[in-house]
Amino acid sequence: MALVDQLRLMVITDAALLKGRDPVDACRRAVQGGATMVQVRLKHAPAHDVVALARALVAALAVPVLVDDRVDVALAAGAAGAHLGQEDPPLDALRPHVPPGFLLGVSVGSAREAEGTRAWPADYWSIGPCFATATKPDAGPPLGPDGFAALARRAPAGMPVIGVGGITAANAGQLARAGAAGIAVVGAVWNASDPAAAARALRAASA
Repeated sequence: MALVDQLRLMVITDAALLKGRDPVDACRRAVQGGATMVQVRLKHAPAHDVVALARALVAALAVPVLVDDRVDVALAAGAAGAHLGQEDPPLDALRPHVPPGFLLGVSVGSAREAEGTRAWPADYWSIGPCFATATKPDAGPPLGPDGFAALARRAPAGMPVIGVGGITAANAGQLARAGAAGIAVVGAVWNASDPAAAARALRAASA
């Protein structure tokens, strides 16, 4: 599957929102509903816990699994790649140390970050927060579809760009019309009683 297709619907794990549910089973259900990628985000968890979950997801899922922030953990778990923030080690410094085909994505939230990141050999940009979000309190003010589109235009030619932050089935279509190759979600799937149905609704809305 081409990367642009893998980025259609990225589901990001969140231990608080899973509320004790088995994350592997929950992610499997999201994939059954149409999730095309899973990102393991376990803020403040010990590295061995993140490795264990990432390995379990790699074994259980037919879609790529990424690890948030930690390239070393992603490599140890056999994950498809890692997603990096602006405070993480520079992606251009990391690229020579990962195997060919290892995906590296980067978060971009402002024009300054876009310009500083543009020369990095990233595989995709994740731009946000697109809308108000409660799952990442330090995310900054929402960009809205127009703000998303403005930053997306700063990406290198041919670079897939996805939206993140406060995305629901009600607003996902706005980002698709603004040029998003896909969306990344947390609460829209994990706050739902049926992750598969939530994923299906998101895929339909962002088509």
